[in-house]
This record gives sequence, structure tokens and C-alpha cells, in this order.
Amino acid sequence: MCECPLGGRTKENDEDMTIGTRWKRLLPVAVTAALATGLVACGAGDSGPDATQTGKDGTPAAATATAAASVKEARAKLGGEIVGDGSSTVFPITAAAAEEFRKQAKDVKISVGIAGTGGGFKKFCSGETDLQDASRPITPSEVDACKAKNIDYIELPVAFDGLAVVVSSKNTFLSCITVAELKKMWEPEAQGKVTRWNQVNPKWPDQPIKLFGPGADSGTFDYFTEAINGKAKASRGDYQASEDDNVLVKGVSDDQYAVGYFGLAYYEENASKLKLIAVDAKGDGKCVTPTVATVKDGSYQPLSRPLFIYVKKSVADRPEVKAFVEFYLSKEFTPKIQSREVGYITLEDNLYAASAKRFAAGTTGTLFPKGAEVGATLERYLK
Repeated sequence: MCECPLGGRTKENDEDMTIGTRWKRLLPVAVTAALATGLVACGAGDSGPDATQTGKDGTPAAATATAAASVKEARAKLGGEIVGDGSSTVFPITAAAAEEFRKQAKDVKISVGIAGTGGGFKKFCSGETDLQDASRPITPSEVDACKAKNIDYIELPVAFDGLAVVVSSKNTFLSCITVAELKKMWEPEAQGKVTRWNQVNPKWPDQPIKLFGPGADSGTFDYFTEAINGKAKASRGDYQASEDDNVLVKGVSDDQYAVGYFGLAYYEENASKLKLIAVDAKGDGKCVTPTVATVKDGSYQPLSRPLFIYVKKSVADRPEVKAFVEFYLSKEFTPKIQSREVGYITLEDNLYAASAKRFAAGTTGTLFPKGAEVGATLERYLK
């Protein structure tokens, strides 16, 4: 488990863990910024907010500044501990939120683990953690596990991600791949049988395929297998699985006949070593490369997905938890999700507002009753 301050990588046993350029370069946690002790009085030569000025929402600027100062003062008085775990894909977002929040709330201890989505839900539904990072929605079996322990939860979407199919920068023959070709390569029936590139497509070289991907407890693994093979966790087993993305990146980048998959943000950290492959969803020649735009507008299919946090209902009213989650969903933090350091894709403002409203109301349960949905949208949170 990584505890803020986050001074480096901690290895656990389930999912991709590399923070890469997204957040570890900004660690450890910065010293809490000094808080203003009072407002500058209005008057001639005053550079503070004029009571006659208004913000975009029509609120007087001085009132807005006063409210912001009050929030910061309240955060500075907070203490306590928040225990989080789960997806390493979502980990950089939550770690970034923890880092920024603790600049104002230095006495709040926030730990963020990387047990993987599945491993994290095991802990969450056993009551061991307060907050669960998830790169897919909770599954029906996990719903039952939480129910058995009387664990109610609030489900909050926080970002979008795209799964990237990658080869080495040395690869000269592949620029686009169909979903059917990916399935032929990764389905359970391919194990021990589909071992060379020309078996997938006769136009490709008669060379061995070396496959790299996340482990079976990863939410990334669950989503990819559901999207490509039609069933979560249905995959050949004879590939190089690793919880450490450095291993996956190195394995793919070192061999011109290797191929792998992981979160788009991880590709962006290593773009000089890797080649990003476009995906043809329908086999009609329309190849779409994952980008911020194509993931956000849903045109990169079927490998675009929403990311979530789950908050245990019984702790949601604790002052430090309430303040942290509100900060996580606020405009103070959400623009940083799409920054170079974090590297994911922000939701629309109305979706963050809907998540904040859902949290404030203490609305429990999932809006994905069947678990992950390929090509899922988030409009359901606006209803």
C-alpha cells in the first residue's frame, strides 16, 4: 500500500502499478501551502477582490474569496485517516487528489493501495477500506459480497480511459488491427495454437507472437477480455502477465514481434519506445486511434471505459472523508486529471456535478447492475 506522502512505488500482487511520469515525479507531498489569515481590505490601491466585482456565476468576488478561504481553513483543521485501495489504473488519479488535498489538510493521513480492482473489492467488501478505486464497475458477485458484510457504497465515476494496443517502435508491419484479429490472438482457444503473426493475418510476418498483458485480477484484464473475447476473464493463459507495467513496456518495446495492452496513459509515458495501434471495431477499414478526443466522444470502441471510485457509506459523513471526496469531484482538482502529470481524460462538468450530488445525497448502489458494459456511457448518472 502506498501511503501519502508517496515517495516511490510499492509492489502488491494484482494489477499494473507504474505511476510513471503522471504523478511520481511530483512526489513526495509538498509542504502545506500557507493559508491566508484574513482578507485584504477593499480600498484605494487594494489588489484584493472588489465587492462590486462578480464571478462567472454572478456571485460577488469578495464573497467567493471568503467562502474559499473558509473552506481552506476548515480543511486545515481536519485530522483522521482515509484508507483506499484498488485499481492501479485509477491509483494515479486518487494519489494526485490525495497529494493536492493534503496541501490544505496536512493532518489527514491518506493511504492509497494498488491491489487491483478485484483485489481491492475483496478488501472493500470485507470492510477493510474506506475508498475503492475501480477501472470497471462493481460486479454482481462483488455486490453480493458487500451485501453479505452489510457494506453499502456510493458509486462515483471520475474519469475516462482508453485501453491501448501497442507494439514496439521497431514494428514496421502493423498500424491497425481489427477486433476479430485481436480476438483470434487473445481468445482462450488460441492458447498453444495461434503462436505466429501470419496465423492471425496471412499478410503479416511468419514470426512468433510474444504477448504481454495485465494479470487476471486486473480490472484492465476484465474489461479487455469482455470487450474483445466477449466474456470477462476469458483469455489464453500463455502470455507474459505482470503487475508491473515497466515489465510490460520493456517486454513489448524490446521485441519487434511483441504486442500488448494497457491503459492509454501508460502508453503516453513511453511513446518513444512504443507504437500505438489503431483499432477497427467492425472490420470495415475504419481504424480509430485512441486519443483524448476519441475516448471522450466514444468513437474509440470497444476499448474506451469509465473509471470509478466507491466510497463506503458508513464513513461518508466523517469530516475528512466528506471533505476529500468533495475536493476530488470539484473544479479545484478535476482539471488536473487531464494534465500531463496524471494523464487521464476528464468527464464533462455536468457529470462531476451529478457525482457530487450523488455523494451529497448518500445515494447507494450501482447503476451497472450487470457489471462492466462494453461501450458504456455515463448519461445514466444525469437522470
